Amino acid sequence: MTQFWGVDADPTAQGRIKGARPVAVLDIGSNSVRLVVYERHARALTPLYNEKASCALGRGIAKTGKLSAPSMAQAIDAIKRFALVAKMMRVGKIYLLATSAVRAASNRDEFVADVEKIMETPVRVLSGEEEAHYAALGVVAGIPGFAGIVGDLGGGSLEFSAIVGGTDTAGESFELGVIRLQDDSDGSPQKASEIVRKALSRSILAQTEPGGQFAAIGGTWRSLAKLHQTQTKYPLQMVQDYVVKARDMIAFCEEIVAEDLLKSYPGANLVSNSRRELVPFGAAVLAEILKTGRFSSVVFSALGVREGYLFGILDDRERAIDPLIQGAEELSVLRSRSPAHANDLIDFTTQYLEAVGRDETPEERRLRIVAALLADIGWRSHPDYRGAQSVDAVAYGSLTGVDHPSRSFLAQTMAVRYDGLKSKEANGLVSLGNPSLTARARLIGALFRVAYPMTAAMPGILSRIRFSLDGAALVLHLPSDLAFLAGDHLRNRLRQFSEVAGHSESRVEIG
Repeated sequence: MTQFWGVDADPTAQGRIKGARPVAVLDIGSNSVRLVVYERHARALTPLYNEKASCALGRGIAKTGKLSAPSMAQAIDAIKRFALVAKMMRVGKIYLLATSAVRAASNRDEFVADVEKIMETPVRVLSGEEEAHYAALGVVAGIPGFAGIVGDLGGGSLEFSAIVGGTDTAGESFELGVIRLQDDSDGSPQKASEIVRKALSRSILAQTEPGGQFAAIGGTWRSLAKLHQTQTKYPLQMVQDYVVKARDMIAFCEEIVAEDLLKSYPGANLVSNSRRELVPFGAAVLAEILKTGRFSSVVFSALGVREGYLFGILDDRERAIDPLIQGAEELSVLRSRSPAHANDLIDFTTQYLEAVGRDETPEERRLRIVAALLADIGWRSHPDYRGAQSVDAVAYGSLTGVDHPSRSFLAQTMAVRYDGLKSKEANGLVSLGNPSLTARARLIGALFRVAYPMTAAMPGILSRIRFSLDGAALVLHLPSDLAFLAGDHLRNRLRQFSEVAGHSESRVEIG
């Protein structure tokens, strides 16, 4: 009988990128063992599968110096399942990374040998400096342009790196992971704060200039960010690129440390049982970091060592690719009616801006390009819900290289593109941006609405159409053979757009 995971037929769906071969990282940490399978190894990583098993390999290692037999057995069982997953998903390449607990254990060779036998792949045990390096690259991969200090908090250790000009320097590692701290402090978050404070006095934080930004990586800190979002009723429940003022996060962390529990906090039920008792220790670490480094803000990163490792083995050309644009291009290929039309739409909006003399910053141009690439991804939805589903796709999707205000812009643009200027689909996200961002989203969305009635989302039409100004009036020029496009529908859309754009009037001219 043929085993179901050994079938010859390709199990992948048409909704996957053609020719893409999955790549995976098995991350053997002090608190959990996690497998992440990505659709392909590219600048923009799209997870196909993500599962963790809480094994607490780092529990008790400070006292015994060894990985416990129960933790190893639990981890091996999880890894056997992950090996099956990788085989079923036809992973082309899998990387096995082990961090603090395995690094510090005197019996690591036995455990590593068992893992390598199951996975048929060598395990790379990262040094503290390497762990800091790849964590920093994870932040660079997900938040292009970040400059400041990166901290990666695991179960057994805490790593720091300084990022300047997209390159990390001054990596260092401390035995201040949350499981290690829980053991060393006899379960007291208050005592843990004292341990952290003393250790950080000799870290790179003590030499940093005040007012910088700290990037926080790690599952415990992600849980802390989710708790803060719930407490503050933040409109976008997404950890990646979530920014909080340092003084606000310090107060929040100190409150959790003082309470020594999470039961009284809104959203505490969203934190996994295995993580819940560790969050107060993560709060103790983060508060002391923000105070010692005199940071102005903290930004949370969902991308860390796994993504940083994959980013690090890309060539220079691939590293230079904008992950947001690449991710949007992939969505356009997978979901739009014609990716070529998106390119026409980019040129069409560019020609309008040049014709009327509107300047745009490089970031505004970047977001306009992304909006054009995403403008037709909702066409399969029911007409009454295309706006809502397109807003959800861009606001809550797995795109990287985009901060929360920019997600708000893209969501508002999609809402106007599908539902018009009176759309309320993205209203809940307006507060993430500012009035200028909202005004630009309305402008670009309304311009998209002028384009689509003429093209039916197909290429070859917009390139033949141009704008000009006649005094304060906006003129849309159609070639003679396309004169029949100048119906009431197009004229109404053009009038609505001109009002948003601030033109006194609009008209269509033929020839």
